Parts: sequence; structure tokens; C-alpha cells
Amino acid sequence: MTLGARGNWDFVLPFRGMKLLALVTIATAVALSTMVFQTLTANRILTPSIMGFDALYLMLQTGLVFFLGGFGFATLDPTLKFILETALMLTAALLLFGAVLRNAADLSRMVLTGLILGVLFRSLTALINRLIDPSEFSVVQQASFARFNAVNADLTWIATGITLAVFLWLMRQHRALDVISLGREAAINLGVDHDRATKRLLVAVALLVSVSTALVGPIVFFGLLVSALTHRLIGTWRHAALLPASALTAATVLVASQTLFERALRLQTSVSVVIEALGGLVFLFLILHRRPR
Repeated sequence: MTLGARGNWDFVLPFRGMKLLALVTIATAVALSTMVFQTLTANRILTPSIMGFDALYLMLQTGLVFFLGGFGFATLDPTLKFILETALMLTAALLLFGAVLRNAADLSRMVLTGLILGVLFRSLTALINRLIDPSEFSVVQQASFARFNAVNADLTWIATGITLAVFLWLMRQHRALDVISLGREAAINLGVDHDRATKRLLVAVALLVSVSTALVGPIVFFGLLVSALTHRLIGTWRHAALLPASALTAATVLVASQTLFERALRLQTSVSVVIEALGGLVFLFLILHRRPR
């Protein structure tokens, strides 16, 4: 908030405060959605982006540029665009869960379906990119990466409210998450309505991913990086500790990365590219050093 600050404090503090709020909101949404999704799938190398949310977002951005043009896309009302993107991704997630997830035993089929849909969305995006005007392709490229420097203040408040509400609800479900992490049969034997709880938690995951992606763009490996760090630092399976710890870890990593990006690297690269690279390395490490059960 005060590092290297110069000029009018009445401008500096509100400006940096809003950016800090946006970073914390995005980090919390990504961390919570990843932790809950990994609990439901019983797999620590999966993230919600495996369901094709990022590919759907990119296809939507490319389609808007194709139909509206670069100028029309730039002048589109940010609030309307945010609501449209969030609603579309949430609807797609609910349709996927409703059509595929007839019961919790279909989780593997749901993940495979998400992978296939992600490939489909990326193929359609590549097709539209070939049809789009070359002069407007740079607009699509800019929208393809997460943007942390120019976040709309009004949208940040909306996203913060949604994320906070979901976080409080998930904290009330921490005991159910602890039991679900033991497996479907064990959860049912311990009195948890596993199928119903799983569907409700997946809706919460879809909402968090939709909000964070619509606010700044796709972040594929950030959740995986945060999850690995949280499990290594906390060393517990209790979600009462894992959920807030993951949010705090994600916020620390994202704010520190943004600070280094602005102060040390002088805006010479992209924070999202660095984070995705680190997350990709963590993903490879987890796969190559996975212990057999």
C-alpha cells in the first residue's frame, strides 16, 4: 500500500486499496475452488480449469470480438460483460453437472467430459481466430491472459461480495468436506448425504471459478500451485484450517508477485505468465513424484 508511494495520498491509498482488494478476492476464489474440487475428486493434481472454464472464456472473448469488432468489444459495458460471462460459465457448469453427474460415482466421467469440452472450445476458438480480422487479433490476444492491473472497481465489489458469501458458506460445510475426503462409502456410512452435498459444493466451485475468470481472465495453474503450497505448509486434512490457509497463501503469493512485477521488474513481463509457469512446474513435479498408494 505504501511501497514507493509518491504524490497525493488521497489518490494513492484508494487506488492501491482497490487493487489489493481485487487481488485478494481473485486469490481467495481460485484457492477455495481448487481445494474443494480436489477434495471432491480425491485428486490433488486436478483443478476446476480441467472442466474447460478457461477454454469457454477464451471462446466467448473471441466470439465477441468476431461479432462486435475490436471497437465494439472495447466499448462494451464492463458490468454487462461481467454478468454475461459469469452467467454463461455458471450455466455451462450446471448443465454439465446435471447431465453428467447423476450420482457422485460419475465424478470421473464428469472430469473426462470436461476435458473433451475444453478441447472442443479450444478448437472452436482456433477456428474463429482464423476467420477474424488480423487487425483485431491483438484484442483477442490481450483478452487471453489474466489482467491484474486494470480491474474495474464496481466489478471488484460484486466479485468480493460473492466470494465472501461462498467462503462463509464453505466454512459452515467444513465438517462435511472432512467426511467427504474419506470417500463416498465412508461418508455415507457416517451419515452424510454424499450425492446432494457433492452437487451443492460443485455449484459453489463453479460460481467461484466463473466470478474469478470473468473478473480478470483465465488462471490455469495458479490454484494447483496454491494447493501444493498449502498442503505442504499446513500438513492437515481438516478443512477448517485448509480453506482459510489456502486463501491466505494464495493472497500472499499473488500480492507478492504483483509487487515484484511492478517494483522490481518494472512491468517488463506479465504476472500471469510467471505464475502459470511456476504452476506448470509444480504440476509436473506432482505427477513425476507421486507416491503409489
